Amino acid sequence: MNRIIRVLLIVGISFGSLTVQAQSARLRAANKQFDNLSYLSAVRAYEEFLRADKKKDAAETQEALTKLGYSYRKLQDTRNAERIYAELVKGYTDLDSEIYLYYAQALAQNGKYRESQKMYSQYGEKQGQDLRGRRYTVSYMDMSRFYQDSSSYRLSSLPINSRQADFSPMYYKGGLVFVSARDESGVVKRVFSWNQTPFLDMYFHSDTNQLHVPNADVKTRSTSAAVLGGGAEAKEMATNEAADPNQPLTKAEIFSRTLNTKYHEGPMTFTRDQNTIVFTRNNTSKGKAGKSSDGIKKLKLYSSVNNGGKWVDIKEVPFNSNEYSVGHPAFAPDDSKLYFVSDMPGGYGGTDLYVVEYNNGQWGTPVNLGKEINTEGNEMFPFVDANGNLYFSSDGHEGLGGLDVFFAELRDGIAYKGVQNVGAPVNSEKDDFGFITDKYRTTGYFSSNRKKGVSDDDIYAFRRACKQLNILVFDSKTGSPIESADVRILRNGSNQDLRITNVDGRAEICVEANTDYEFRAVKEGYALNSVRFSTLTQSAKPVLSVSIYLERTESTLVRGVVKTEVNQQPAAGVKVTLRNEKDKSEQTVMTGPDGGYEFNMKPGAPYTLTAQKDRYATKRTQYNKVKKKDKIVTDSLGLYGVGDVFQLKNIYYDLNKFFIRADAAKELDHVLEILKEYPQMQIELRSHTDSRATDTYNIRLSENRARAALDYLVSRGVNAKRLVARGYGESEIVNGCIDGVNCSEDDHQQNRRTEFKILAVQ
Repeated sequence: MNRIIRVLLIVGISFGSLTVQAQSARLRAANKQFDNLSYLSAVRAYEEFLRADKKKDAAETQEALTKLGYSYRKLQDTRNAERIYAELVKGYTDLDSEIYLYYAQALAQNGKYRESQKMYSQYGEKQGQDLRGRRYTVSYMDMSRFYQDSSSYRLSSLPINSRQADFSPMYYKGGLVFVSARDESGVVKRVFSWNQTPFLDMYFHSDTNQLHVPNADVKTRSTSAAVLGGGAEAKEMATNEAADPNQPLTKAEIFSRTLNTKYHEGPMTFTRDQNTIVFTRNNTSKGKAGKSSDGIKKLKLYSSVNNGGKWVDIKEVPFNSNEYSVGHPAFAPDDSKLYFVSDMPGGYGGTDLYVVEYNNGQWGTPVNLGKEINTEGNEMFPFVDANGNLYFSSDGHEGLGGLDVFFAELRDGIAYKGVQNVGAPVNSEKDDFGFITDKYRTTGYFSSNRKKGVSDDDIYAFRRACKQLNILVFDSKTGSPIESADVRILRNGSNQDLRITNVDGRAEICVEANTDYEFRAVKEGYALNSVRFSTLTQSAKPVLSVSIYLERTESTLVRGVVKTEVNQQPAAGVKVTLRNEKDKSEQTVMTGPDGGYEFNMKPGAPYTLTAQKDRYATKRTQYNKVKKKDKIVTDSLGLYGVGDVFQLKNIYYDLNKFFIRADAAKELDHVLEILKEYPQMQIELRSHTDSRATDTYNIRLSENRARAALDYLVSRGVNAKRLVARGYGESEIVNGCIDGVNCSEDDHQQNRRTEFKILAVQ
């Protein structure tokens, strides 16, 4: 497997227990290749050493076998790794516990789950800290859960796949950017000593519509071995097939000659506007490779911006290090966070997933995603879908072998429902990774070495057939279907989509396996009602149905959308509570991607509507006694969050002045009202100047202007401890009117502005 993160993030292993007083020349030569990470050359040398002299020292033989098995493991040659580890386990008793783990993993990657289960059990017995031994032993007792949704998928190998490794696709402007070791230039290319394959570059295919291969769906085969301890029930499992090798390769172009270098460039991600890229690259500086103190070329993340079709301003992210690797970036759908992979100190396993805040080009401090996501193994290749949920690959969570793709629904950055294996046929006994998809997981792409293993990664497309569920809404008294009723879909307790019933009172959705649903039907003049539905048990019916009956009522329906004040976008993951202040009853819901909520209110009672989310100011709205004639109340809620920056658009200053003008006072009164509504909020008043005058003068002038705004708020009763004043001078010009540019007075005045940034809320 020639993918960049596996090659360079996971390189360390200790062989301290193998002490030999003297080594033969052949073994020394093999060890030299091993120490240089030249695993292909090491394999040849160790095999030659083991064949050459059958009477060699037992300790030397054990050392050679141990390092040979590890070399095959790094080359992803699982069959030879299994052979060598079997010889070690059979012939030696003083083995490190990791040998049993590696043997179990090789067996699983070769589809030998019963034998793998036994080795995992022995691994668990020999040490107690790593829970993989126990988890996999139990998991492999019944494999059926990995195949529950397999019949819904159709796979096809892409025509862009070459004879070299192709992997980690990412959506970009209607096409795919991906990583490849191909060489289409015809010029001899440098090779990577690890496995003698070319270095990796980024390539681009401009149209995903051309990438589905007609009649090239990956076939399925029946295997009774898929179920251990579950009887002889046959399961459908994807074979290791790919497209016809004689099929012509669809042309892919080099993505960027600026970003690609003579070293590895790898997995990448783009901001929503696709004008900023963050990508993985070897540690290089001015064309020269850098190394850590242990002599390893680590991975780093670099960013670049698109200017007129060219990628420019390439720079490192601030949390890179020469001593550990960071790679595999994945932006959140709103660009507020970047997920990535690292082997930095303090993690749970070999490589862990981390997240870092990202705001207008500024990076926060990386945070480990925690033990719900990360294991003693390796987590890598993150991707975040349009709903903000996380996909990643792991060999630490229970799976079919090698790297499997997993899914985690995130709430405030926490996998609150745990981690779910995506299952076959996306996952196989080989390595499956680099998964990207739409918000419903109906279509997408992923990488796998299921065809031949070793360094043969290919990219596959998938399409998932719909398991249709009809939601039928009726009038409880007349039995008539209700048209234009809203049906709110809740999945695992959180709001998701909103559907509208047709003339037959029907709304349709595609349900997912292993999911608990609730459907709430909402219609003016009716009391809200709901029904629960679960796919934890499977049904053979191609189309399923549930019914919801609504009763006429005098209750009032309150509905709305929670948005963030800074950009007026719907806010997901907000806890919205409607409290009846008369009988103290409460209704609560967690908003989904559309930020929507719906509740019933009884007439004659006062209510309080509350919206809460971590790092946001709590929003409360009071309703006095609702009248019977009020059938529906629409009330959207806005949230102020820590770090949000708001421009006070009407606060301008006369040239070289810093007193508050009358028009500015009105805008500051708006800030005053916000501070009164949220008495625990703390803000920074940020003032800016135009580019005229010197930098020193402008800094001093902007500081005076910020202080003038602060003094105005204090004079209106705001505690000065809640306010910070800071001047930025001409460092953040908004319209290009920098030194030397001829601009009008109106243009310059746009830069003489004040903003406020939220520092803290409660």
